[in-house]
Amino acid sequence: MRVLLVAAPLIGHAFPFVPLGRALRDAGHEVLVATGGEALSVADAGLSVHDIAGSVSVGSVAVPIMLRHPLIARAEMAGRAGTRGVGLLFGAVNSRLVGPAVELARSWHPDLVLHEPLAVAGALAAAAVGVPAVLHENTLFDGRTLVRETLSRMGATVPEFAGVISSAPPSVLPGRESSRPMRAVPYGGSGPLPILPESGRPLIAVSRSTVAGPGRDRLMERVAVAAAGVDADFLLIRPARQFDVPPNVYTAGWVPIPDLLGRCAGIVHHGGAGTTLTALHAGVPQLVINGAGDRRHNAGLIAARGAGIAADEPEIDADVLTRLITEPALAEAAGAVRDEMAAMPAPEALVPWLASLPGR
Repeated sequence: MRVLLVAAPLIGHAFPFVPLGRALRDAGHEVLVATGGEALSVADAGLSVHDIAGSVSVGSVAVPIMLRHPLIARAEMAGRAGTRGVGLLFGAVNSRLVGPAVELARSWHPDLVLHEPLAVAGALAAAAVGVPAVLHENTLFDGRTLVRETLSRMGATVPEFAGVISSAPPSVLPGRESSRPMRAVPYGGSGPLPILPESGRPLIAVSRSTVAGPGRDRLMERVAVAAAGVDADFLLIRPARQFDVPPNVYTAGWVPIPDLLGRCAGIVHHGGAGTTLTALHAGVPQLVINGAGDRRHNAGLIAARGAGIAADEPEIDADVLTRLITEPALAEAAGAVRDEMAAMPAPEALVPWLASLPGR
């Protein structure tokens, strides 16, 4: 069976496909990932890739779109636009991806197409060649809603899914009963873990988004300032610029966060779905910073579950960082979600079902 995986040209959208793509490949199926930009680095995971984005980038599309819709842009930057802003933006992105995606489907002849919610070009490509399409959710928003919003901006009809895969733990995002559950197995790329001095103190990871946003991101500077008053070590991952740090703060370039979190007592991050699910998978308490897009939404879900803290960037101080690694309830809830996710079906368990769809 030939399986086409379609993702928007962003690392955080393509990386969640890696575990299932590998499972399909290891079962003897031919797998091709259609994406673009930095997301083409999924080739490092041993998957074949095809560029359907060319020079199209989400950033280059976003600026003119948001200038034409200032009210939605303002709400989106505050993380209060729900699915309106993302549908508007990715409707424009997918309008540019759909032609190459359909062309690829017609030349490569897949038997099945899997796509993430903001890569509806995959669904349209599947419909164009008459093969089943499966929605592979990779966010903590409802994937069907994202698809509807995106397609409505394109003036396209919502296709019939052959199935929907959800990796969201039910206690964090309930109401996924009509979806096929699948454990979120994190993939963070490859690379060595940094060697840090043995201090005996707990380690807190600090990560920022792989997507550049407007304005200056001061998350890491604020953590560095507050860290001087916390009995812990801190690792700033990919800081955007250099600044003075206290002795208990270290910096590193690209780090495979899923591997790092086994050594961490907590993580501070921007609230992207990939990092949020990775921390849940590891059972590590999270300090999630409210922000644009889905970040405020994700932060609220983590705080509501009790597996972490939601805060605005100016609220980062020594007290909230100390609470992150010392409050027993946070660690207990994070551990409970980790165990919940471990009980969900592994990607390999879904392969026989996927293989049955083209012949249904």
